[in-house]
Amino acid sequence: MKLHHAVVAAALSALPMAAHAQSTVQDTAETTPPPAITVSGSAAIASDYRFRGVSQSDREMAVQGGITVAHDSGVYAGAWASNLAGWGTFGGANMELDLIGGYKAKLADNATIDVGLTWYMYPGGADNTDFAEPYAKLTGTAGPATLTAGVAYAPKQQAIGKWYNSGADAAAGVYNDPGAKDDNLYLWGDGALALAGAPITARAHVGHSWGQNGLGPNATAVSPTGEYWDWSLGADATYRNLTFNVSYVDTDISAREAGYLRPSFSKGQDGTGNIANGTIVVSLTAAF
Repeated sequence: MKLHHAVVAAALSALPMAAHAQSTVQDTAETTPPPAITVSGSAAIASDYRFRGVSQSDREMAVQGGITVAHDSGVYAGAWASNLAGWGTFGGANMELDLIGGYKAKLADNATIDVGLTWYMYPGGADNTDFAEPYAKLTGTAGPATLTAGVAYAPKQQAIGKWYNSGADAAAGVYNDPGAKDDNLYLWGDGALALAGAPITARAHVGHSWGQNGLGPNATAVSPTGEYWDWSLGADATYRNLTFNVSYVDTDISAREAGYLRPSFSKGQDGTGNIANGTIVVSLTAAF
């Protein structure tokens, strides 16, 4: 009995110490600042890789992934990659590799600005394929809604110059204006609306491109017809770190408008099957 009383007494005397220790741990956890540097990334599989409405994977499946390193000052750097095919091969490259760097800052509790530069690279492709494009984005939230307005401007570069006047010239390998440089402007807006009580977010996008109305040194173009609209409408469903998206993607580039770009601007580069036609794109993304 004495032993029992001694054990109970010792346990009771230890309770304040345990409570103090737990409180200290909680206080430490609450006062520990978040890490100065964070690393995030994702891997995805998609039924088609659409860049501003135009297929870069020849309307076939794409495997994509990216990683971003961010500092609490707002500075970040990252990389993103996807496989390519058809129009998107840029002279033989099987992959697009984007190097991204920028700065994000809060303007208010519900508004941020993001400025940076994307360097589009095509490892293994022909010469004069890579180009740089600075961008700026303004994002605001209001309850479950998020709106983003963005601008991307690529200054004059050979990769987006009008070297070929037509797809026929490109097929013949005859440069109309070798060494030509051009610029490209892209304006876009994105909207997202989280549905209350469900892990679903509705999404909408619209963009407008202005650039060369011909083909670049590798029979491609950022703005294939010189000026066009692209848009999409879809929804995300999220479960833990997985996001399933279904979207309808389209442009106002008609087969007639794109006729002079053939055979380059077609599925399989065979002169048929517009790669800017409307389509359903399905993707599954895992975030880490």
